[in-house]
Amino acid sequence: MALAEFNVDTKPLGPREVIVEEMDDSPDSSPASSSSSDERAPMPRPDIPPEYWHIQKLVKYMKSGNQTATVVALCCLKDHDLRNEINQMAIQDIGGLEVLINLLETKDLKCKLGSLSVLSELSQNIEIRRSIADLGGISLLVKNLSDPAKDLQILVAETIYNVAQIRKARKHVRKFDGIPKLVDLLDIPEPFLLTEREELGIEEKEQVDTAKAAVRALWSVSSSKKNIQVMMRSGIIPLLARLLRSVHMDVVIPTVGTIAHGCAGDSNYQLAIQTEGMVKDIVKHLSAADFPQLRKHCAATIFKCAEDSTTRDLVRQAGGLDPLVMMARDPKTKEDKPLLAAVTGAIWKTAISPENVERYDQLKTVEVLVSLLADIDENEEVLSNVVGALSECLKFEHNRDTLRRAGGIPYLVNLLNYTYPPLLENVPMVLRECAKDDDSMRIIEELDGVRLIWSLLKNPSPAVQANAAWSLVPCIRFATDSGEMVRSFVGGLELIVNLLKSRDSHVLACVCAAIAEIAQDRENLGVITDHGAVPMLVNLVNTENVELREHLASAIAYCCAWGSNCKMFGRLGAITPLVGYMASNDSNVQRSTALALFHLSKNPFNCITMHESGVVPFLLKTVASEDEALQEASAGCLGNIRRLALEAETYHLVTRGEKHDSQDEDDDD
Repeated sequence: MALAEFNVDTKPLGPREVIVEEMDDSPDSSPASSSSSDERAPMPRPDIPPEYWHIQKLVKYMKSGNQTATVVALCCLKDHDLRNEINQMAIQDIGGLEVLINLLETKDLKCKLGSLSVLSELSQNIEIRRSIADLGGISLLVKNLSDPAKDLQILVAETIYNVAQIRKARKHVRKFDGIPKLVDLLDIPEPFLLTEREELGIEEKEQVDTAKAAVRALWSVSSSKKNIQVMMRSGIIPLLARLLRSVHMDVVIPTVGTIAHGCAGDSNYQLAIQTEGMVKDIVKHLSAADFPQLRKHCAATIFKCAEDSTTRDLVRQAGGLDPLVMMARDPKTKEDKPLLAAVTGAIWKTAISPENVERYDQLKTVEVLVSLLADIDENEEVLSNVVGALSECLKFEHNRDTLRRAGGIPYLVNLLNYTYPPLLENVPMVLRECAKDDDSMRIIEELDGVRLIWSLLKNPSPAVQANAAWSLVPCIRFATDSGEMVRSFVGGLELIVNLLKSRDSHVLACVCAAIAEIAQDRENLGVITDHGAVPMLVNLVNTENVELREHLASAIAYCCAWGSNCKMFGRLGAITPLVGYMASNDSNVQRSTALALFHLSKNPFNCITMHESGVVPFLLKTVASEDEALQEASAGCLGNIRRLALEAETYHLVTRGEKHDSQDEDDDD
């Protein structure tokens, strides 16, 4: 019910216009005449507009007038521009906000409707939102959600939508059990959602509007992880699925916004989105060209949910890959950076599945992504998502050729100069894939890309450090003269050895993988040995992390080739923990460990330690493996142990024979 339509019994006072005139002109009718001197408004100043004083008079009538005067004052107040800062100040300066909140406790519906109409406008100001929360307004708003009047429920929900933009208000909505009440308002008959608004009756329209306002309020409160858990326990999932199928776009947009904003990041909601069949409806709304905000929320939902392989498959099966690429190609999308960020993010996550990459190849997605890299004004978030998508697509060799021909490598190398952490996490990963192609690797070398990747090891972000070290592995392996290239980086070897002090297991694993490549050049191995690589590697051997075990064993294997490193690993206690790695069920760990044990077994004392640690049963088992590298390393280690045993046996026999001959000579004497 709009305020202008209030049917207030005002016969003794006359029409609304007359009342306003009396308030302005009649000193007898003004409540200020009977108030104390400190409540009087200050004298008008030239810099304050007359509207300021008029609003303050209206607030005074709300404070001191009867029920009818209060309703009329609210009607008059609503006629002003309540989004204007001066008008908001006028209400706050005289304590009008407290009055409006107190009116929510009255039993008069008209007063509450009037108060909420004003609050729903005022609460678009962030400071007023805080004031409403501080004044205890949330509990009163939640209490009024139980009122059967639909128009009241709508205004309450709209006000909550505004106020819940701040954290304290979201907490209070949960604390006063407002979330279950808002969820209940979503439960309207499905036929109302599937029927165009023009064909609905007045009551049916009210129910649709109530659901719209309630889902908007839930959209705001879903910024809190605790709130989305309460929403799930309140049974919101099937209701969101029903609202998604609505023909009313003003209902669908906040529904998808609620899913994208808070729910899609939660694993339980992701599973529910799959099981409730929401993916199909989300994909359908991707094609709603007239509603860019809706498309943005749909793409953002896919971006968050597509970490799961089942969701990626459902998106493909629903035909969702094509509209994503079409939007990325559309010039209008490129002007809307938040939309483009959501779209490229969705492409990135869905490209994790090889089946999806096949479809993306048919749509020439790599060329589209490279065209986005070429835009020097592109948003960093967009660039980060584009590079992430390329890193997935380039796992297929033919796409490396496509990227090179499209001229994408110079753009990628240039991105290494940026400072945006998510972007710096992704760029090394795509260059890692490029480095596996000889022609692409030559371009990276010409552009000094390896040096730029190496410099990322100084970045404070562990994720950036790990990805940079991981991308150095193929860069060193496929470089023209990797040994000389690495030595040319002043302080580079010391930098990477020092990262062995990191507390992040993933960083350590990636650094060990890079050291395993570096150590294959003898001169570089000597340098990292001088920087203390051996004791640092030994300090890591007691790890339980499978990834770290695999690459640590590789690093130890190749570091054995310098001087007394092999003997040093044994003396520092690396042998026995490495033998324990052979019990792993991971074939990669077994392979790298067998290689490390083979190189370590070239030292006789290490062979003795291995034998005492019970390595022989493991080696006898792995020597029969179908993995040729594992076979060869295991057999080599067994051979070294057996050779030492034979030498020891021969030594004992010779020693025993010499003693026997010596005794015979003594007897003859």
